[in-house]
Amino acid sequence: MKKAMKKPLIWVGSSKEDLKKFPGEVKDAMGYSLHVAQNGGKSDNAKPLNSMVKGGRVFEVLDDHKGDTYRAVYTVRFGKVIYVLHAFKKKSTKGISTPRPDVELIKARYKRAEEHYKTNYSSK
Repeated sequence: MKKAMKKPLIWVGSSKEDLKKFPGEVKDAMGYSLHVAQNGGKSDNAKPLNSMVKGGRVFEVLDDHKGDTYRAVYTVRFGKVIYVLHAFKKKSTKGISTPRPDVELIKARYKRAEEHYKTNYSSK
């Protein structure tokens, strides 16, 4: 049986630098979830955000640490790679929804990822 290839991660915008600022335990949890996605799975702490980007197959990884909530958003929409769209500490104290500025940033980065994929992978 042929072993599946691990999909590469492509970090969009400042997502990698932002994730590096998270506490160590959070970075470990996020890294594990992204590793699972690279191998074709979905970790237990990842939930779909498909309503955010139509047909986007977008997931959000959540991790709580010392009363703060950290999130990383990625898409598996593009077959050959995983795009990490955003990583942030949730600052809003109102509800569990993703703050509007973060939603807009995720949508814009999704579009950038789509263009990058078309340019670099779709004809290969």
